[in-house]
Amino acid sequence: MTDTSKHPHNPYARMTNLADARLGAKAIHSTDDFFADMNRMLQNHDPVWKEGVYDDNGKWMDGWESRRKRQQGHDHCTVRLALAGRIRGLNIDTSFFTGNYAPSVSLEACYMAKGDPTEATQWHQVQAALNLQGDSHHIQAIDCDQVFTHVRLHMYPDGGVARLRVYGEVVKDWQAEAGQRVDLAAMTNGGRALLCSDEHFGTMDNILAPGRGINMGDGWETARRRIPGFDWVIIALGHAGTVSDIEVDTAHFKGNFPDSCSIQAAFVHGGSDEQMAAQSLYWPELLSSQKLSKDHIHSYTDQVIKLGPVTHVRLNIFPDGGVSRLRINGIIETIAELEA
Repeated sequence: MTDTSKHPHNPYARMTNLADARLGAKAIHSTDDFFADMNRMLQNHDPVWKEGVYDDNGKWMDGWESRRKRQQGHDHCTVRLALAGRIRGLNIDTSFFTGNYAPSVSLEACYMAKGDPTEATQWHQVQAALNLQGDSHHIQAIDCDQVFTHVRLHMYPDGGVARLRVYGEVVKDWQAEAGQRVDLAAMTNGGRALLCSDEHFGTMDNILAPGRGINMGDGWETARRRIPGFDWVIIALGHAGTVSDIEVDTAHFKGNFPDSCSIQAAFVHGGSDEQMAAQSLYWPELLSSQKLSKDHIHSYTDQVIKLGPVTHVRLNIFPDGGVSRLRINGIIETIAELEA
């Protein structure tokens, strides 16, 4: 069932958006993007409305928008996903598109071992024709276990879509990376922010994004704490591994960085994301309390406590504040090693 209310609950929001431009997703072809560039549809930030802003072709819109079709056919756009994966959910967002939204869409997907699709490519339908409403989020479940690298969004017959979110599970050849040092928490490796105590100013998933933060808004920042306690965030690693070194980056946080931080970790066997908060209280320390400073990359190697393979970490910040990025570097464990 489609939920088309303005801000519906999104059960896939904590999964990886495989069509996220900041991870490398790119719109590589469209039949028409006269009014609004197709790659705007893949931006990570929420769509914005710019009152009274026009360009040479008309009203500036934050999304993909084609011109009014005056002939047979319909418009479509092909997207190279940032990461190969299994698609579990969609959010087709028409925010701010009211008299110009696409009235109906469908989605196809394909897997390409190398390169981009050609006219000979066989596409698999993952979302049948779906009626849309203007200025709304359309959350859809996808029941398919195939791995895909590209999607093609069809609009019938024309119009605009503000954002296309393709939520799924990152699929990598981890066996080929066994024994290598990788950032186990990175979005590009399937790391996910599951739960946090607060994300008033900046969302928790930002700390797993590539590169350094571009500003204070591109990080995780909590509200000023006025009661006893501290803030925390729980991360599911992309793959089990033994942590070798850690980076906590407070880039751009100068008057609002945490006083200190610590990290707990565990190898979690089953259970739901929602019950992780209570469990994590008892996880052993991976990194004892460390003082932090403003706008700085804090690197820890000798301070990392040897716990063996872990699947989840919990970053605690005292008492509150902002963190730009968290890197949990470690050695990938093979299936045989994990079962030993």
